[in-house]
Amino acid sequence: VPFLHRQGESHSLVFPYLCRMGARLPRLTISSYTTLMTDSRLTLSDAQRLVDEWIHTYGVRYFSPLTNMAVLTEEVGEVARLMARQYGDQSFKKSDEGRELADELADVLWVLLCIANQTGVDLEAALTKNLEKKTQRDQERHRSNPKLAVPEEEIESKK
Repeated sequence: VPFLHRQGESHSLVFPYLCRMGARLPRLTISSYTTLMTDSRLTLSDAQRLVDEWIHTYGVRYFSPLTNMAVLTEEVGEVARLMARQYGDQSFKKSDEGRELADELADVLWVLLCIANQTGVDLEAALTKNLEKKTQRDQERHRSNPKLAVPEEEIESKK
């Protein structure tokens, strides 16, 4: 989480330092978790804080950033496997039973939140900046792309 991170230090070094200095950081409790999950919407900042609290309460510490990158790749592969079976041409295998796209996407998000936390990235600020960049750069690009034009028969069927 950005407020825990100092430039150039890994998150796993900052947290113990703050604890030694007597910092009292919020901890994940059943009631705080329940409150976050039942109150309106979970923001990216809330999600980053929730993951950080979970890691330090139940997970001991973050995996190294390189390990988390490998885990992210694994999780994206699981999403790809499920997408190929649900929306593509592959058939389901016995080992695919019980897998849900929402859960697999949440696994990807979890690891992204971990990587953001341990590298000091504020995902809300980063996403806002990225949307601004894309809007300025691509505001006309996609509309003028003939590959993205809606086929005439689709337009006619909606009338």
